[in-house]
Amino acid sequence: MPELIAPTTRLHAAWIASRDEWGRGVHQDGAGMRPQDEYDTPEGFARWVRRLTDEEDVHIPPAQDWVHCTYRWMVEGDRVLGAISLRHILTDYLMEVGGHIGYGVRPSERRKGLAGWALGLTLDEARKLGLERVLITCRVANVASARTIEKAGGVFEDIRGTGDDEVRRYWITL
Repeated sequence: MPELIAPTTRLHAAWIASRDEWGRGVHQDGAGMRPQDEYDTPEGFARWVRRLTDEEDVHIPPAQDWVHCTYRWMVEGDRVLGAISLRHILTDYLMEVGGHIGYGVRPSERRKGLAGWALGLTLDEARKLGLERVLITCRVANVASARTIEKAGGVFEDIRGTGDDEVRRYWITL
């Protein structure tokens, strides 16, 4: 049975296995990965996990141009299946293409309902934060993600952005 958990250094090896399945350097929606992060050493991984947990803490100011964000990992036993993030507010960029929620499921675990399951739990967290509605986006070509969002109650608004940032935008009223 999968669980949604806060990032933890305990799963370093499992996270590396998941990352390697995606491919090194491949963007993983919802994971909170940034170019300056280092994952391979225990020390670098611990710094990254600490940054992810700090970004959730409203008592710690977020980095410039970033917002408070709750990160969760989809796990089963000691296997990392994916990640999901909930941004507490929207910047102009997030309003256009990023949205409140981002998620990604490792390739071998797709088409099993994990994204929809994690999205449902994350919508509950958004309610607890006092959000009245959330914006969720997906790349135009990502039909599976569009279906996941629609199943969760997403109402299509429009398509915005260009190139790799061209996304379908959906709102879910909480």
